[in-house]
Amino acid sequence: MELAGRTVMVTGASGGIGEPLCAALIAAGARVLAVGRNEGRLRRLAQHLPAGALSWVAADVATDEGRAQVVRAAAAANPTPSVLVLAHAQGAFGLFADQSPEDMARLVQTNLVAPMLLVHALLPVLGTHTPASDVVVGSTFGSLAFPGFAAYSASKSGLRGLTEALAGEYADTPLRFQYLSPRATRTAFNTPAVDALNAELKTASDAPADVARHLVRAIERGTARMQIGWPEKLFARLNGLLPGLVDRSLRSRLPAVRKHARRSPLSTTEHVPHEAHPR
Repeated sequence: MELAGRTVMVTGASGGIGEPLCAALIAAGARVLAVGRNEGRLRRLAQHLPAGALSWVAADVATDEGRAQVVRAAAAANPTPSVLVLAHAQGAFGLFADQSPEDMARLVQTNLVAPMLLVHALLPVLGTHTPASDVVVGSTFGSLAFPGFAAYSASKSGLRGLTEALAGEYADTPLRFQYLSPRATRTAFNTPAVDALNAELKTASDAPADVARHLVRAIERGTARMQIGWPEKLFARLNGLLPGLVDRSLRSRLPAVRKHARRSPLSTTEHVPHEAHPR
C-alpha cells in the first residue's frame, strides 16, 4: 500500500508508540487523524509535526460517545481514512486473584470490545477505498500468554482472534486485516514494577521510534501477521507447536513474577500504546 495521499486514523495517538507512529506515517506521505484521550498531548503532537499533516479528535474509544465522535470525525475527513490503526490499550500487571472484577471488565472493554465495535462502525468508511486496511497493534501476549498478565493476555488473544477471523471473512475483498505485535517497548505504559521485572528477567526492549518504523513498513507491505523481535518471534511460534516447552520456561519465571506483581498497582487505566512488558 502506498501511504502517500492517504488518511490514516490512529487510536492511542498520544501514547508512547502512538506519537512516533504518527510522525513515521506522515514521513511516509500520509495524513493522520489522531485519536486519544489526552487533548493537551494531541495538541502538542500536532504542533511538532508539519502544518496540516495531523488533525485530531479527543475521545475515549471505550465509551459509546467516544466511538461516535471518532466515527463522525472519520466521515468528515477529506479524504476519509483508508487505514485504521488500533494502537490504544489498557495495561494490568498483577496476580489474577488480586485484581478486582471492575478492573478486569474495564480492561476487556478497552482492549477487546471497544476495538471490535469501532472496526464494525468504520467498515462503511474503509469499504469506500481500494485497498484499505485495519491494523491492530497487538502484543506478544496475544500469542504467548504470560503469568502476571492473565486478563491482559486474554484481551490480546481475543483481539488476535478477531483480526484473523476478519482477515478470512474479507479475504476476497480489497479490505485487509493485519495483526502486528511489538515486544517490550520503552514507554511510560509500564509501571515501575514491570520495569523491575523486565530488568530481573533481562527482557530485551525496543525504542518506540524503532517500533513505529517496523509498523509502517508492515502496513506498506500488507503483512498479515508480524512479531517484532527475537527470541519473541521464536517463542510465539513454539507456543503454537510445542506449548509444553514454553510452559516449562514460564514456570521458571514464576518467582520473579510473583515478587514484582505483589509490589505493583493492580492496574493502569491510561489508554496508551504500547508495551513495556516482558515478552
